[in-house]
Amino acid sequence: MNTYQKIRLSERKNYIIRFIVLIVILYIARLFYLQIISEEYKVYAQINAFEFLTEYPPRGYIYDRNGKLLVMNESSYDLMVVPKESKGCDTNALCEILEISKDEYIKRMTKLSLPPNSPRKQGVFEKQLSVKTYAALQEKMYRFKGFYVQVRSIRKYPRPIAAHALGYIGEVSKAKAEKDAYYKEGDYIGVSGIEYSYEKYLRGKKGVRIVIKDVHNREVGRFMDGKYDTLAIPGKPLYSSIDAELQEYGEYLMQNKKGSIVAIEPSTGEILCLVSSPTYDPNLLVGGKERNKNFAKLLSDTINVPLLNRATQAMYPPGSTFKLIDALIGQKDGVLFSNTIYPCARGYPPMGGHPKCHPHPPVDLEGSIQYSCNSYYSYVFKSIVENYKMWGNFLNAYQHWRDAVMSFGIGRKLNYDIPYEKPGNVPSIQYYDKVFGKNRWFAGTVISLGIGQAELTAVPIQLANVMCVIANKGYYYIPHIVKGIGNEKYLDSIYKVKHYVYVTEKEYYDRVINGMEKVVEAGTATLAKMKDIKICGKTGTAENPHGKDHALFFAFAPKENPQIAISVIVENSGFGGVWAAPIASLMIEKYLKRKISRPELEKRMVEANLIKANIEYIKSGMPDKKKKEKNRKRTRR
Repeated sequence: MNTYQKIRLSERKNYIIRFIVLIVILYIARLFYLQIISEEYKVYAQINAFEFLTEYPPRGYIYDRNGKLLVMNESSYDLMVVPKESKGCDTNALCEILEISKDEYIKRMTKLSLPPNSPRKQGVFEKQLSVKTYAALQEKMYRFKGFYVQVRSIRKYPRPIAAHALGYIGEVSKAKAEKDAYYKEGDYIGVSGIEYSYEKYLRGKKGVRIVIKDVHNREVGRFMDGKYDTLAIPGKPLYSSIDAELQEYGEYLMQNKKGSIVAIEPSTGEILCLVSSPTYDPNLLVGGKERNKNFAKLLSDTINVPLLNRATQAMYPPGSTFKLIDALIGQKDGVLFSNTIYPCARGYPPMGGHPKCHPHPPVDLEGSIQYSCNSYYSYVFKSIVENYKMWGNFLNAYQHWRDAVMSFGIGRKLNYDIPYEKPGNVPSIQYYDKVFGKNRWFAGTVISLGIGQAELTAVPIQLANVMCVIANKGYYYIPHIVKGIGNEKYLDSIYKVKHYVYVTEKEYYDRVINGMEKVVEAGTATLAKMKDIKICGKTGTAENPHGKDHALFFAFAPKENPQIAISVIVENSGFGGVWAAPIASLMIEKYLKRKISRPELEKRMVEANLIKANIEYIKSGMPDKKKKEKNRKRTRR
C-alpha cells in the first residue's frame, strides 16, 4: 500500500469515527431532551404506571327544623371494569349474576373500549348493584378478571315523606359533564327539590387515590404510600325549615286527594310543610334498575301525575280568596271604606246577575269577606279600575291595579329556593288588547277578575305567602325551605329582607283580618272553627271545566302573633269550606298544639277518596246545570 492509499484510508476512518460520534451525540441529545426537558414521555410513563382513582364524597345529610333526619346515605356498589384486563373472564357466570345477555355484555365492553373511553381505563359496567347481586359477585369475583367493585353512596329516606320538597338525584348527562368540569358522565347530581337547589353544597369535593400498576396493568400498591392522595370532602349538611311531623300529617290528610298544602312561618318566611298530592315514597327513586322502573311508572301515570309538584308548579284561579287583595287595594286607593255597602241580588246587578252570588244579608266590608259576596267585589274591582280621578283613564287604572296585585307576589316569581317555579298570571293590557282589540274592553268586560276568576291564576305557595303579608300587615320574607347550610347554619341574606307590598297601612289590614275571623266563626268556613285558637281565613272556589270545581282555603293563626300561614287546595272537591278549610284547621292545630282534639273531623278527611268520587262524577256526565255552566262563555259586555 503506497503512501497515497494510506492517507485515503486514514481519512475514511476519520469520517466514520466522526459519523459515529455524531450519531452518539444525537442519541445523547435526544435522550437528554426526552428524559430531562420534555414532559411527553414522562406523562406516558406515569399514565402506564399510575392509576388515578376518584374518591366520591358522601352527599350532605338533610335535617328538618327540629334536627330530625330526613335524608341520609347508604353504601352502593358500582361494578367497574378495565376492558383490556378482562380476557379470561367467565362471561357466562357474570351475565347470569347480572341477568344480562351475552350480546349486552359485548355491547357494553365495546362502548367502554371506544373513545372517549379506553380499553386501558376503568369504566362503569353496572351501576348501583343490589345487595343480592353484590353478594353473588363477591363470592365469584376471582373468576371475573378485569372487574372490581367501587363503593359509592346513594340516598336513603328514613321517613317516606316530602318527596317533592327534598327532590331526587340522577345521573349526569354528557352535555352537563362537558359544561361543568366537576362532573363526569354517570356521576350523580340533584335533579329536583332541595337536592337540585343546593347541589353545590350537598355534593362535597371529590378526592383522588393514586395507585401503582405493573406492566400487566395490575395494581401493586399506593403511590408514595398515599402521600399525594387527596381526601374526599363530604357535602355540607342542610337544615331545612320543614317540620317533619307536620309534613307527614299533611300527606296523611291528603291521601286519595289531588291538591297541595303549603304552610309558612310569617315572621321568617320559613316553609313549614310543602305537600303535593298524590305523592310517592322518595325511596322509589333510589337504586339502579328498580329506580328506572319506578321512575317510568310514576312518569306514565297521567291521571294522578305524582311527579308534579302542585305546591309550586300548579296554577289555579284563586277564586274568592283573591277578594282580600282587592279589599286592601280598594281601601288604599280611597274607593272602599269599612261602612261601604253594595247591592247583591244573588249576583252582580249591572251585568244581569253575573257573576252569580248566594243569598246573604246586606253587608259592609267585613261582612263581604265573611259571606264572600261576588257582587260586592265586582263593584270593588270596578271602582278601582275606574278611578279616573286618581289615574286619568281606564288603562292607567287597570295597570295600577295589576301592579298592586303583583306586589303581593302573584303573577311573578318570588325567587324562593325550590326549583322550577311558576309565576301565575295577572293578565296584562297587551293580552286583553290582543283578545278584544285596543279600546274595546273595560271593567265590565273583565269583571270576573274581581272575584279571582277569568285569566287570573296563582300558585299555592303564592297564596300562602299572601297570608304571610296579611298576618304581617304589609310585608313578607321570600319563602325558603332551607334555614341553615353547614354546621355554621349559613343563610343567604336575601331571605332576611322584608318585602313591602302596595298596602302597608295597618288599619286596612285590621278590617280585613276581622272579616277573616268572621269567616271561620260564622261565615263560609265554620268547619275550621276551634275553641282555643283564633283562625283568620278565607274560602274560595276555582272553576274547573274538567270535573268538580277546586276547593281553596287559606288562613293564618293565631289572630294575635301569627305563627303559621297556610294555603290548602283540594282539587275537584267543590266548596272551600267543606274540605280545604277543615284540612287547614287540622294542620294548624297539629302545628300549634302537636295533637288533634277532633278525631271525627280527622277521620272524615282521611277516609274521603275524592279522586275516585271525581272520576265517578265525570263518568256520570256531570249534572245538566254544571254542563251548561261549563259550556257557557264568560259574560262580557
